[in-house]
Amino acid sequence: MMNEPQVSVIIPCMNEEKTIGTCIRKVWSSLDQEGLEGEIIVSDNSTDNSREIARSMGAKVVIPGNKGYGNAFLEAVKHAKGRYFLLADADDTYDLWEMPKFLKPLMANEADFVMGSRLKGDIKKNAMPWLHRYIGNPILTCTLNELFKTRLSDAHCGMRAITKEAFDKLDLKSEGMEFASEMIIEATRKKLRITEVPITYYPRQTPSKLHSWGDGWRHLRFMMIYNPTPFFYIPGFLIFMLGIFMTFALAIKGNVETTSLHSLVLGSMLAIIGTQMIATGIYMKVHGIIHNRIDKSRITARIMDYHSLELGLLSGILLFFGGMFLGSHVFLKWISAGYGSLSEVGNAVISMVLAALGVQIIFSALIISVFMLDQKEN
Repeated sequence: MMNEPQVSVIIPCMNEEKTIGTCIRKVWSSLDQEGLEGEIIVSDNSTDNSREIARSMGAKVVIPGNKGYGNAFLEAVKHAKGRYFLLADADDTYDLWEMPKFLKPLMANEADFVMGSRLKGDIKKNAMPWLHRYIGNPILTCTLNELFKTRLSDAHCGMRAITKEAFDKLDLKSEGMEFASEMIIEATRKKLRITEVPITYYPRQTPSKLHSWGDGWRHLRFMMIYNPTPFFYIPGFLIFMLGIFMTFALAIKGNVETTSLHSLVLGSMLAIIGTQMIATGIYMKVHGIIHNRIDKSRITARIMDYHSLELGLLSGILLFFGGMFLGSHVFLKWISAGYGSLSEVGNAVISMVLAALGVQIIFSALIISVFMLDQKEN
């Protein structure tokens, strides 16, 4: 009777018939040298011969229902039986002879999650494009480190290992490349012990399937969902305060038609844009809490409180009608002046700003209420 595997090596694959065999051969040899029972699970969405090659070399092949890096890994995990999961690519860019570097810290109970670091290791010539090596990867890694208090040097390395016990604590859902970021963010949230090991990175033998700008944007967008504060709250609040100050200061000053009309219009636009940015940040925060991506804080708990939503709705209605009342006053003065020219631009702009802010707050309260209903249904 075959022993249960200690290690499950998971290899997402799509059309890598030139290299999948080499990867599998390295895994079997490495496991044999370390005296470890293991299994190889190839999560395959190929249209070439990759699937047949993997099966012929003793790998278990699973077929995800949908394409995507995250989908491939999540499908493979359903079939994994090992105590330790090791994830690597099928393109032979990661040296699978280096597997022991990842497994030893887990087996010695020195870490729960081990990341490879190409930037601390050896990147072979032409293995990583200049844009990825010196701009894209460092910027995204630095952003993730700052937002989530991690200390990684290569957050998007595809070779990594984790214990099954630690993986079961994570609530991973991402279907695409952003799965790599989600895994680290969730590991940080669950306070897993994370360590890095330097590795060697080799050139691909076939054209890359990465889309630099698209994949980079997906990683950044994913980080926004987990932590919208620096992307929306802070800049939105600053823009809003600047807009409010400009609008009211210039309107009170008077004579804006001849001296500050453009600045007044700019201020009103900034006030409205700032409000929309803050509202967007709130939507993302509430969405993240409902889908268990963000921990609820005291402030967000207050925002999501039923009575706070009612107060927000009432505040929005008062602002809207306040703006409409001021606007009607300007309109009546225009009528009494015989529909001629009127020096009321300041009051008219303030009326517009108040009404727009009121409408934004009303809609925000309604949208958050819908989110809350969705949470109750779930």
